[in-house]
Order: sequence, then structure tokens, then C-alpha cells
Amino acid sequence: MAIFDDEPRKKPRPHEIGQDLSLLSADELSERIGILREEIERLEAELKAKSSTKSAAEALFRRG
Repeated sequence: MAIFDDEPRKKPRPHEIGQDLSLLSADELSERIGILREEIERLEAELKAKSSTKSAAEALFRRG
């Protein structure tokens, strides 16, 4: 907690794989699950975009 209003607040640490979860509350666990689900969706979207690009490139070079 900041003593003065103009002091920057510390950001909570991001989730780390293998982290000790016993120190986290149920609310903190739920929040981290949500963050990880959003990250999985972001990773899957990037993977899909890369797969589409790869497929397009393969199709282009097969024509030649």
C-alpha cells in the first residue's frame, strides 16, 4: 500500500509456472485462471494466424 497518493502502487506479480499456490486466496486463484485463459486464447489466435500464413505460402509455392 502506498503511503502517499503520488507513490506508484506495486503491480501484483504475474503468475509463474510452478509457483507455490498455497499462499494465494480463492479470489487470487480465480483471477489468475482468468488471466491464463485469456493468454491461452491469445496464443491460440496467434497460432491460427501463423498456420493460415504458412498454408497460403505453401499453396503459392505449389503452384509454381
